[in-house]
Amino acid sequence: MNRRPRLELRGSAASPEEAAAVMAAIEQFLRDTAPAPVADGPSLSAWARAGLFEGTRRDPAGPSPWGDDVRWGA
Repeated sequence: MNRRPRLELRGSAASPEEAAAVMAAIEQFLRDTAPAPVADGPSLSAWARAGLFEGTRRDPAGPSPWGDDVRWGA
């Protein structure tokens, strides 16, 4: 998915070179001020997962209440 905004310079008396320079400056500004990509958080450790299953009295062989496909002991 392309999340870049489409930039357009309308109604300007600028020359094509000036318009290109303005667009390049805006694109550089957008790159410089963009938020840093979010790294994936650490996965749930097996011990924490076991504690959650035990604490919630869930069946480890059943579906995970956390929405993942990892089964008990995997």
